[in-house]
Amino acid sequence: MSLIYAFAISAQMGAGVYLLLSRHVMRILFGVVLLSTAANLLIFVAGGLQFTAPPVIQQGAQMLGEGAANPLPQALILTAIVIGFALVAFAAALVLKAYYALGSVFTDEQNDAEALGSPFDKEAATNV
Repeated sequence: MSLIYAFAISAQMGAGVYLLLSRHVMRILFGVVLLSTAANLLIFVAGGLQFTAPPVIQQGAQMLGEGAANPLPQALILTAIVIGFALVAFAAALVLKAYYALGSVFTDEQNDAEALGSPFDKEAATNV
């Protein structure tokens, strides 16, 4: 069963990398989403897929019971979901602002900063 999860996660990561290599900004954003969810699945599967008791410490006990689930992967995944959602929301707003400002969603056409030249060329010319 773990082999099926490994193939599914690797296919999702491969699709995410493929989309990241695109020249379309929205595809790049979808690639980031796929990679973040694949990383979450990887952490989830690495934590172990077993039918265990919930990670709750009983009253009067000092530690988890013998058959309790590991709470660390669950906490990591919840944190990663929140951070991933914030990243995607910020990136989507940035893509929308770039589209309004530049009129294109293709990275080949978003080169207005290159036309201005390097700011270091002016400093090098004045220091000589």
